[in-house]
Amino acid sequence: MKKTYVLDTNVILYLPSAIFSFGDNDVVIPEVVLEELDAFKKDKTDLGSNARQAARILDNLRKKGKLNKGVDLPGGGKLRVEMNHLDAEIPKVWNSHKADNRIIQVCNGLKKQGEDVVLVSKDIFERIKADTMDIESEDFYEKMVPEYESQYTGRIDVYTSPEKLDEFYQKKCIEVKDLLYYSNELDEYSAPELFVNEFLIIHNILNPKKTALGRFDGKKVVPLLFKDMTPLGIAPRNVGQKFMLEALYLEADKVPLVIVKGPAGTAKTLFSLAVGLQKIMEENNGQYRKILVCRPNITMDEEIGFLPGTEQEKISPFMRPIFDNLQILVDSDEKERYKNEKELDDKVRELFDRKIINTEAVAYLRGRSIVKNWVIIDEAQNLSPKQVKAIITRVGEGTKLILIGDPEQIDHAFLDSRSNGLCYAAEKMKGSELCCQVTLKYDECERSPLAYESAKRL
Repeated sequence: MKKTYVLDTNVILYLPSAIFSFGDNDVVIPEVVLEELDAFKKDKTDLGSNARQAARILDNLRKKGKLNKGVDLPGGGKLRVEMNHLDAEIPKVWNSHKADNRIIQVCNGLKKQGEDVVLVSKDIFERIKADTMDIESEDFYEKMVPEYESQYTGRIDVYTSPEKLDEFYQKKCIEVKDLLYYSNELDEYSAPELFVNEFLIIHNILNPKKTALGRFDGKKVVPLLFKDMTPLGIAPRNVGQKFMLEALYLEADKVPLVIVKGPAGTAKTLFSLAVGLQKIMEENNGQYRKILVCRPNITMDEEIGFLPGTEQEKISPFMRPIFDNLQILVDSDEKERYKNEKELDDKVRELFDRKIINTEAVAYLRGRSIVKNWVIIDEAQNLSPKQVKAIITRVGEGTKLILIGDPEQIDHAFLDSRSNGLCYAAEKMKGSELCCQVTLKYDECERSPLAYESAKRL
């Protein structure tokens, strides 16, 4: 039976072309959705851009006929703007002038009319309210990836014989055919499925505590080259951090994109900054011009233009986590570091004054071609798939782009662990020789015992 999908405003603001995503089924836009879209048309964020794109799509469809009567969609269904059902039943305590309630009222009216109605909304409360009215509802995903637990981690545990493990140390490589993967679900060993640049913990099958670390180069597994590096005196404390160091140190012409996911306290930002500063300040070979740090939640749904001061002064409050990490890096002596706060702040400020580090809002990356920069996108889980694509395609020759974030700490109203840009990029770039990625684990949290315990429990 043909379904009727009623779209909430947030679905169109999330993806204007969502209108075309329902095959040969009918799509309904309540008139109140047009009013809400109209309110966003002058907005300077991505929401405003999407509202204007939606207006252009609807304007083109309008040329095919009357929108209130229904116009044909490419998939075989029809699109119509619904103006009726003002008398459809909703709970008396609900305000019928509220957009969310009006949308549910339209759904209920269409259902009473005999249509198989599905409300499509990214608003969880809207879906809950629809459920109380016995109206079917669902979320909408532009680019959906698997559940977080099933997503690509960039690392795998494999097993081999003691002889082959010794041979790996001697010959500096091991063939994939000599490795086995153990499945807990099936309780059996099988040949591993490896992706280019995937990291491996290779266990001695007779004594699993004996291990070696490697990376699959597309043909064979090779040892890590940079696992023991200590950029600015910061040493890796666990396997995940060693994998992260390897990804960061690989040359930009070979691996220009690094994706690091993991819980708070796993030193994602710290190591990204440390390696970048090491490359620019200590190696000083002109490979990178500067470090550029961006955070997406600065201007996603917030307007900084009305705040006083320069651009840097406006975004400074959002960059406090970056400053905290820089304080650790500019003074490696933990006992003496905080005795003179002014001196410590001056050291950090010097990095900005000398333009070694620049901070920007993600929105300002549009239209640019970023050449020979060390670019860190912090909190990348708050990017949409569209935004992460726009950022990655800004990368020019000689630039290293590092996307870091925790998919379990998403602040964006329309995103979750399956639809955010960080996880989307990780899944789509899986197996690319130009991308290296790793997911850090809860037991690799090194901030403090409390940080580890809370990340695991809360």
